[in-house]
Amino acid sequence: MGAGEGEAAGSGGGGGGGGVARTSLDGLRDKNVMQLKKLNTALFPVRYNDKYYQDAIASKDFSKLAYYSDICVGAIACRLEKKEGGAVCVYIMTLGVLAPYRGLGLGTKLLNHVFDLCAKQNIPEIYLHVQTNNDDAIAFYKKFGFEITETIYQYYKNITPPDCHVLTKFIGQAATKK
Repeated sequence: MGAGEGEAAGSGGGGGGGGVARTSLDGLRDKNVMQLKKLNTALFPVRYNDKYYQDAIASKDFSKLAYYSDICVGAIACRLEKKEGGAVCVYIMTLGVLAPYRGLGLGTKLLNHVFDLCAKQNIPEIYLHVQTNNDDAIAFYKKFGFEITETIYQYYKNITPPDCHVLTKFIGQAATKK
């Protein structure tokens, strides 16, 4: 995992419905991956390598761009991973919405899209890394049932603080087996 993966930049999900009718999601493809690169440059304190973008495209429906009035303003990029024993889980590499568009429910829409896919495909676990001082992101994910399951010290190489929390959400039957 590259430094900075799992960051959430102001994924506000006010959900008040203020602009939801003007929002839409689109799949990530080779043709539009530059939009994700531009968003990430604006949103996150780290640069992502080619493997990050290859993984995001390879995850198919699990990575989406979010549009407000046909302007790309947010995205979720995930990677599907195999755990020991063969079970598949989803790793959220990044989720972010540009500051002027936060609070319109886009972060919520992106996250709910991934939850729905996990439920349909019987994927029991979603997890991500969040910098320990990113209180907004931690609060956002906790609203959706994520829990801090681990803290990793010195996870990030070029940002301060270098520590992260691992936030995990169990879906469906896995939620009862915690």
